[in-house]
Amino acid sequence: MGSNFEFVNPQFFWLFLILPVLVLWYLWKRKQQTASLKISSVQGFKTGRNWLAKLKPLLFVLRLLALSAIIVALARPRTVDETTKTKTTRGIDIVMAIDVSASMLARDLKPNRLEALKTVAARFINGRPNDRIGLVEYAGESFTRTPITSDKTIVLSSLKNVTYNTTIEGGTAIGSGLATAVNRLKDSRAKSKVIILLTDGVNNSGFIDPKIASELAVEFGIKVYTIGLGSNGMAMSPIAIRPDGGFQYGNVKVEIDEALMKDIANKTGGQYFRATNNTKLEQIYEEINKLEKTDIEEFKFTNYDEMFRPFVIFALILLGLEFLLRTTIFKGFL
Repeated sequence: MGSNFEFVNPQFFWLFLILPVLVLWYLWKRKQQTASLKISSVQGFKTGRNWLAKLKPLLFVLRLLALSAIIVALARPRTVDETTKTKTTRGIDIVMAIDVSASMLARDLKPNRLEALKTVAARFINGRPNDRIGLVEYAGESFTRTPITSDKTIVLSSLKNVTYNTTIEGGTAIGSGLATAVNRLKDSRAKSKVIILLTDGVNNSGFIDPKIASELAVEFGIKVYTIGLGSNGMAMSPIAIRPDGGFQYGNVKVEIDEALMKDIANKTGGQYFRATNNTKLEQIYEEINKLEKTDIEEFKFTNYDEMFRPFVIFALILLGLEFLLRTTIFKGFL
């Protein structure tokens, strides 16, 4: 809500140029009407009403002030209060299916693939204030971390806690991850339903064929954007667990089933993207953000508070005072 002050007819301020002319005219006329008499002494004359001669210009001043107030009133001052309300007319439900297998700790993206994804995904979520978003994790199996919700605080908190862990069975079950995401969206009443499926490997685990999962997405009218994450060639990735529980890293060939990812995207009406570095990953999410626009209807309410009336009343009071003084105290006074 914003409040502004404005003049609807500011062109009337040009009338202020008349005031100096009136002042000059008054001074000239007063000089013409003032007679002078030269005498040797004024001791025999009464001088008790000399103060009236000094105050008589007050009548002209009151008239000038009244005229000024009328000019301001003609310029029509007012305050404008604007209230804007938005209404989402085409809501989008989005589920982000995130691969959390050990290979997501590879360091070809900085500091690693998973942390790079979380940073970019958080910005994406913040940029979708009018949509509902959910999170699905998958490795050798899949589960829902956050059901679709409009509470971005919950989603961002859940995303922050997405880490590699040994609780989920190892491997990459792309079919299971996609099927779980479809299950979260199948009953959605949103006019647009979207899954962002990200992986850095090939489907090597799970009991659901990715092609069957993509057919389910088509059946429920869900569009799937697929992202292959990882550089071309070799990448420093976890290859073993040290005695202290940390990972031992070594160069591992990056293998992404791009044919499968393209097939899922094409079949569901989405697109396939390849993110080979942090910058490319950011660009991909920006592109998806542009492709999936939420229609928002904006209503603007404007309240005008007219302020010319006080100036008119002030001018009438001044003119009334001027008339009263002219017909009483200054009546018959030259």
